[in-house]
Amino acid sequence: MPASSERILGRDPVTGRGLAVEIEAGVIRSVAFAEHGEKRWLSAGFVDLQVNGYAGHDLNGPTLDVATVRALCRALLKVGVTTFLPTLVTAPEARLVSALRVIREACAAHPEVAAMIAGVHVEGPHIAPEDGPRGAHPAADVRPPDVAEFDRWQEAAGGLVRLVTLSPHWPEAPAYVRHLVKSGVVVSLGHTAADAAQIAAAVDAGATLSTHLGNGSHALLNRRHNHLWPQLADDRLTAMFIADGHHLTSAQLKVMLRAKGLGRSLVVSDAVALGGMSAGKYQAPVGGKVELRADGCLVLDDGTGNYLAGAALPMLAAVPVLVGQVGLTFGEALALMTSSPGRMVGGRGVLAAGQPADLVALAWDGGSTLPQVVAVWSRGVRSA
Repeated sequence: MPASSERILGRDPVTGRGLAVEIEAGVIRSVAFAEHGEKRWLSAGFVDLQVNGYAGHDLNGPTLDVATVRALCRALLKVGVTTFLPTLVTAPEARLVSALRVIREACAAHPEVAAMIAGVHVEGPHIAPEDGPRGAHPAADVRPPDVAEFDRWQEAAGGLVRLVTLSPHWPEAPAYVRHLVKSGVVVSLGHTAADAAQIAAAVDAGATLSTHLGNGSHALLNRRHNHLWPQLADDRLTAMFIADGHHLTSAQLKVMLRAKGLGRSLVVSDAVALGGMSAGKYQAPVGGKVELRADGCLVLDDGTGNYLAGAALPMLAAVPVLVGQVGLTFGEALALMTSSPGRMVGGRGVLAAGQPADLVALAWDGGSTLPQVVAVWSRGVRSA
C-alpha cells in the first residue's frame, strides 16, 4: 500500500539547490526549494521504454510467468527505474500472445507491477530481414505487418500494447501504421534499411519515434543515401538513443542529439536479461551465442564481435556518457531519462505536485563512475 505521508529531501540536479518533496498516498503533494544539509540528488524515477529483461529475468525466453515479471520490476527499482515498457522482440505469434497475456495477468494481480508497467513495447516482428538491420532478432520469425495479428496482440494484452517498432520498408507499413495510431499506439521506426521515401510514408501515416537510432543497422552505410539522415532530418520523429558508451560513440551521440535537439530525444537502456550479470559467454534465447564483456558490452559470439546483441547496462550508465563525453548538464541528462520518455507514456517522469510519487535519490560526484542509487520510491513506497 502507498505510504501515508513522507517528506523527502535532496538536491535539485538542475540548480543544485535543496529540495523538499512532500508525498501522500502515493502522490506528490508539493515540491519546494528548502535549506537543509542533505547531499543526495533527487529526481523523478527513470522511465525506460525498452526493457527486454535484466538481472537474469527474461521477458523473451521460451516461457514467461508472472513471477518473472514481478522479479524484473524489483530488479529495475534497484537501478532507479520506476516506469518501463516490457519489450517483446521478434518471435512466433503464439509466443508473443502468450507473453502479452502473462504481462496483463501480472498487472492485474499485483498493483506494484501495474504501477511500474505503462504498457508493452513490441519490437518486431515486422523488421528488416537481412543481417545487420535485423540485429539479434531471429530471421525465421520476421514477417510483414499484419493488422489482424496486431489486433490479436492487443486483445491478449488487454489493451496494454503501447509502442510498436517496425521497419517501414514493407509495402503494408503505411496502412499498418495508420491502424495502430488510430488505436492509440505509438509507432517507432527501427531495425531498418528503408529509403527516404519509405520512411516519409510511415511518418506521414503517423509514426513518431525512431528506435535506438544509429543501431539496428548495416555496419557500413552509403554516405548519402541511408536510413539515418531522413530520420535525423524529420522533426516529426523523436529519437530514442542507447547512451551506454557502446552502442554509439560519443561523437555519434553528440551529433545526433544536436541534430534532433534535446526536445526530440530520449534515452532507453534496451537492457536484456544478461544485464547486470557477470562477464562471460552465454546462450541467449534471442541472439544465441553471445559474449558479455567486462565493460558491459554484449555482442554476438560469431567470431567477429561486430554485432551487438542488446544492452547489458542500466539507464544509469547514460549519465557519465551524456555529461562527461557529450557535454550535457546533469539536469539535461536526467531529463532524457525521465520527462522526455515520460511524455510517450502519459506524462510520467516529472517531479511535480499531482504526479505519482515515483522518485530516485542518487549519489554522484560528477565523475566517470555510475551514479549510485541511494533510495527509490514507487507510488510513495520506498524500495531501496
